[in-house]
Amino acid sequence: QVQLVESGGGLVQAGGSLRLSCTVSGGTFSMYSMAWFRRALGKNREFVAAINRSGENTSKSDSAKGRFIISRDNAKNTVYLQMNNLKPEDTADYYCAAGLRYCSGSRCQYDYWGQGTQVTVSS
Repeated sequence: QVQLVESGGGLVQAGGSLRLSCTVSGGTFSMYSMAWFRRALGKNREFVAAINRSGENTSKSDSAKGRFIISRDNAKNTVYLQMNNLKPEDTADYYCAAGLRYCSGSRCQYDYWGQGTQVTVSS
């Protein structure tokens, strides 16, 4: 059974940085494209970034461009989301997802999801 566990969330001041991690177990990590989504209180789930199996291709939402970096380490079964210059509007629960098909966008259907990690950005 494939399991995803996120970590690295927390409280940070505006302009600060956080690095989220998501470690996958129970499957062959290198087979999966990975993505990060977020859900703010009272809002729909929002795509943040995606990376393909090899790490050569990435995509990001407009809000993430220029501030967030998605990367992966297939030897560690882990995908990362480096978030810089955080803003209060980045406050949300962040979820990582794994799927056999590379897909970017909020309508993407990924096969496996983590439980989420909370990010709070204070002004």
